[in-house]
Amino acid sequence: MLNLRSLIGSIAVALLAVAAVYGVPTAKANVPPALTYLGAFLQNDNAGLEPTTDAERARLRQIGKTFIRELGESGQFRLVPLSSGQMERIAAGQTPGECGQCEIEYGRSAGADIVAWLTVQKVSNLILNMNAYMVDVASGRRLLVKSVDLRGNTDESWSRGVNYLVKNLVLPARVAVPPA
Repeated sequence: MLNLRSLIGSIAVALLAVAAVYGVPTAKANVPPALTYLGAFLQNDNAGLEPTTDAERARLRQIGKTFIRELGESGQFRLVPLSSGQMERIAAGQTPGECGQCEIEYGRSAGADIVAWLTVQKVSNLILNMNAYMVDVASGRRLLVKSVDLRGNTDESWSRGVNYLVKNLVLPARVAVPPA
């Protein structure tokens, strides 16, 4: 009579061999993708008439903190921080998504699978648009582009906008890195 333990062990070894040969996902499939957040950026369409305010700069920082906190708490991503040098390069350069794929290099240097950033387009103090972007570092393919419109340029409208964006549009999308 066969020993039950050795039979179970043999079956497990055979299943792992089949998984390796046929590329069946194993435990790595349960590891969330590494995500690097590049920042929040303002496009002020009327900067000549209404310059960007300190309050708007503070709102950009706050929505960034909220965005990354909620992504991290979701368990859908492993957050990979940027070095201070990388953050300085991003701040001094063009906006991700408008820079000839500089965001891919930032993601590679951070060891991320996905890069993410936010933009806020200020059309006026009454009309703003908040956008979230995610890009696959390996392929350069956009994985997610989601947007919400804001009415009013206040702390409350920006806060509600980013919360709605993450909870109702970004997280339900279940962004994942495509298989290689």
